Amino acid sequence: MNSRQRRGVILLLLSVLCALAAFGGVLVVIGDVNSKVGAETVAYRVKGDIAPYSALSAGQFEQITVPKRWLSDTAVTDLGALKDKIALTTLKKGSLLQADMFVDKPQLQPGEQEIAIMVDAATGVAGKITSGAKVNIIATFKGAKDTDPARSVIIVPNARVLGVGKLTSLDKDGNKQGPAEVVPITFALNTKDTQRVAYAESFAEHVRLALVAPGTDSAPTPGDRTYTLDGDR
Repeated sequence: MNSRQRRGVILLLLSVLCALAAFGGVLVVIGDVNSKVGAETVAYRVKGDIAPYSALSAGQFEQITVPKRWLSDTAVTDLGALKDKIALTTLKKGSLLQADMFVDKPQLQPGEQEIAIMVDAATGVAGKITSGAKVNIIATFKGAKDTDPARSVIIVPNARVLGVGKLTSLDKDGNKQGPAEVVPITFALNTKDTQRVAYAESFAEHVRLALVAPGTDSAPTPGDRTYTLDGDR
């Protein structure tokens, strides 16, 4: 073997060693990434916006793979959890499906209707009203004339709560009065009470909820359902 051949062999060996070193470096990087990321698991992402209180189905979500260590405890990994469920609030496209985004589909009794209204979080809910609770729905109205007294009316006694949504912040103008945060509350009501609630939400100054003690089925007497300040004088 002459000197030129020996140089060729040496260069070839050096090239092989460099390739092996580069391959080893790649393996080290991959191993480091895997050690930081860990095992992956299945999760689900919303395909398109879903309206509040809409029934949920598997076709509304797409399967993705994410590192298990990055997934929250409330993330849904099995779409079987959506059976007989409805969305609590608007589910935005691209959002990761979480267990606190949906609740059981309301069970209405014959003659009942489902209606949802936004209630002042501070004065109307205070975190103590939950699905299945009973509340008195109270509306306050201004007098029809300047000389007429303002009044507070229990428009629906013992209303059955079907669901309590997520706390929502309102964007308000600087001079606009009203609650800063509201919560959507869903009720099961008969036709007349549904109309009363819709009327109050549209025309009342405020709509508040008063939690009724468990086991209380009797409604306030007619004389106790309407209050004016003049009545205390």
